[in-house]
Amino acid sequence: MYRTLDSGKIVSTLEKLRERIAARFPSAGLVKVCAELVEVARQADMRVKSIARPAYALRAVTAAVIVGGLATLAYIGVALFQDKKSNDDLFSTIQAIDATFNVLILIAAAIFFLVRIEERVKRRRALAALNELRSIVHVIDMHQLTKDPMMIAGPATAASPARTMTAFELTRYLDYCSEMLSLLAKIAALYAQSTSDDVVIEAASDLSTLTTNLSSKIWQKITLVQAASNTHEPVGLTRRPTA
Repeated sequence: MYRTLDSGKIVSTLEKLRERIAARFPSAGLVKVCAELVEVARQADMRVKSIARPAYALRAVTAAVIVGGLATLAYIGVALFQDKKSNDDLFSTIQAIDATFNVLILIAAAIFFLVRIEERVKRRRALAALNELRSIVHVIDMHQLTKDPMMIAGPATAASPARTMTAFELTRYLDYCSEMLSLLAKIAALYAQSTSDDVVIEAASDLSTLTTNLSSKIWQKITLVQAASNTHEPVGLTRRPTA
């Protein structure tokens, strides 16, 4: 049970995070973003199971094509043998062999296409889900973008964002954004662990790298906020605040 991610645990963690955000910032748009992320995590559980489930209909079609191809080849082989017994014409034999070879190529191509089509369908569905997660990453980034540490220390201008948060509240807000990014990366990892497709695994890894980089920038802000508010904590050695 500790070798794979549990989608149920991810959903429950996100639900608790949404409650924590709502308790501290009930009117913030971040609450709605987290609620949307909870719904996406629930959908991911169903999507991952659907992607991992064998496509029996496609496999049945593939099996039918293989059986039909083998039957066609057997029929051509029997017809060629009978024709050879009744007619020793070399030209006719060469024509029959050429026709058999062409049929064999067509059957092999059809089998290859049908075998790979299941993989391509599952890959397309997984990549579509990962692209949705990537969009949510940028939505979270937009929410923390204007939460500047200078809101605490620097003078405001007429165009500055409204300064309604204390240093502690700003730290908590930024930390919630960082947690959401981390959990979003775990949702992406669900798709990676459900398949052996290199393209899907690479896309999930890229998304994880993106969330890690953004989270690092957020924690740089947290460090600056705590330094500006005279927390007397060494810059760069900031402890992660509790809920």
